[in-house]
Amino acid sequence: MIDYNKKLTLHRELYPMSDIDISTESDRGRILSAPALRRLQKKTQVFPLELNAAVRSRLTHSLEVSQSARFIAKTIIKKCEGKYGLDELKDVFISTAEMTSLLHDIGNPPFGHFAEVAINSWMQNSGVKILDNLIEVGDKNRSFKEMLVRDICNYDGNAQAIRVISKLQRLNLSYSQMASVIKYTRGAFEPKPTKDEELYYIKKKPGFYYSEKELVENIYEALDTNIGHRFPITYIMEAADDISYLNADLEDAVDKGILDFEQIYNLIKKECEELDETYLLDLVDVFYKKAKDKEDEPYQFNLFWTLTRAKLTHALVEHVSSVYLNNHEDIFAGRFDSALLEFDKQSKYTKAITVLQNISVKYIYNNKDVQTLELKGHKILTTLLDTYSALLKLDFSEFEDLVDDKRISCFMSQRLIKRLSSKHIVAYKSATAKLSKEDIEKYKLEEWYYRTRLIIDYVTGMTDDFAYNEYKVLSAFDAR
Repeated sequence: MIDYNKKLTLHRELYPMSDIDISTESDRGRILSAPALRRLQKKTQVFPLELNAAVRSRLTHSLEVSQSARFIAKTIIKKCEGKYGLDELKDVFISTAEMTSLLHDIGNPPFGHFAEVAINSWMQNSGVKILDNLIEVGDKNRSFKEMLVRDICNYDGNAQAIRVISKLQRLNLSYSQMASVIKYTRGAFEPKPTKDEELYYIKKKPGFYYSEKELVENIYEALDTNIGHRFPITYIMEAADDISYLNADLEDAVDKGILDFEQIYNLIKKECEELDETYLLDLVDVFYKKAKDKEDEPYQFNLFWTLTRAKLTHALVEHVSSVYLNNHEDIFAGRFDSALLEFDKQSKYTKAITVLQNISVKYIYNNKDVQTLELKGHKILTTLLDTYSALLKLDFSEFEDLVDDKRISCFMSQRLIKRLSSKHIVAYKSATAKLSKEDIEKYKLEEWYYRTRLIIDYVTGMTDDFAYNEYKVLSAFDAR
């Protein structure tokens, strides 16, 4: 039975409240005032190290996603007509969807998604070698080590989000708000499923780390959600993200001078004709003519895309809300194994989205200038990880002394530790304080795991420009 009173609850890790509306507003306030959210204004959406403030950052993108999610949630509420316990939870449902969307990129590293590749590549090629040289592992703990290695080599912005919220920022959000952020339901420590396995889609990427495993289990238990399943509002956030970034990519490409009005119109026509797609083609034909007739350059594209985006967004919101309600039982249970926009492959809306995706991939993401900036980001992150790896090479007892402000023999480590965030060091201390030394080999593995998390937390929490400046400082480019 679908009853949102089981999902939108008062549960939270510390200091639960007695009123659901006050609890929701508290979550909203904590999110809006979080430093990690503000840092998104200096993290790239598509174009790393971008100086043009009109081009989207992670923060401005997230604001657009939150608006789309609010629109979808309100449309679903309207279509439900007060059923499923949503009559009294209307504001909670809408706000949770909106705030989840505002949070959805909070775990993303500097320099975009390409940075995830750089981090995981460094861990596989360098980080694991450090671990192998540092700790000898017997048969008893070999599988445990393999699990930790799998986890630490699977950095993902989605998994980092729940860590930022719970461990690094300590926002103490409601379990409902946190559950909705978990876009993928597989732990990074678990093997990736094959495409023929059940729930492949919602498990295809890591959604949380070993470090948050216990927390996620507690959240799922409190919200009557099976492990490996999704929270229903997460589907809304995902759809809002899909709608927003496809609309945004073309607009940003024009601002960057990668494409112009005529090129975008012709590319949309070309892709529509190749896919035999007529819905989007009809839209752009009407609005292209209107823009040419009514506006002067350089405002023609603005009018064209404003009208196209508004019409398309409204149609997509209606579509995904219908898909949500037509599959409500599976979505409520979290076993619906598809994005809302991708469910009906023959839908004219899915085809329209495919057209825009194809243009983004072919002509924006693969643009030489974009790829050059990604390569710069790769170099910066790899250099930072190389530098901070001195901390990973220490014996656990040396690192314990280091974080307790005791002197050790390693000159580099003695100075690098002072550059790390005190909040991140506290997160490391809190995690390792709970470890048992009864099995010293296992303790060493877990301590090193949390130490590695500490370094990754620090580097991935940087903004684009901070990471670039730190790279220059540590590479002595601006030495005095």
